[in-house]
Amino acid sequence: MELPKILETKAKIRFQDCDPFNHLNNAAYINYMINAREDQIEKHYDLDIFELAKTKGISWVVGSNQIAYIKPALLMEDVVIDSQLIHCTENQLHVEIRMWNQHKTELKAVMWSTFVHFNLLKQKRWNHDEQLMKLFQDIVKPINTNNFEERVLHFKPQKV
Repeated sequence: MELPKILETKAKIRFQDCDPFNHLNNAAYINYMINAREDQIEKHYDLDIFELAKTKGISWVVGSNQIAYIKPALLMEDVVIDSQLIHCTENQLHVEIRMWNQHKTELKAVMWSTFVHFNLLKQKRWNHDEQLMKLFQDIVKPINTNNFEERVLHFKPQKV
């Protein structure tokens, strides 16, 4: 059975995560998006990063995030968060995560995250094992640019 390459989760924007304008706080976008990705990979790929940390002493740490805020997510709004692995190396994962309105007609934000594979016991960067590399090669869905700003422009409506 072929694994899905784009994973999707629904969420509701909560009061405690909003600013005084009833917009999702800029920092909260990252939490919503990373939490969605964690849930998605556990559900669709049976990859529980917390179980791996407990049993094998390995996990991933965030190396970097780039995020573009395109439209505000509003208090109590239902949103869809989708994500995909866009590139992988022997010890890094590059993921694109997008937040949309509930009908996926309006993009709220797009984020690129780099996750570094890490050995918690040795406290150093660690290469993915063969089984993980096979999974990543099966699910990777590259995009047509390595430039974040160019990617963001791809999503913005063109002005006439």
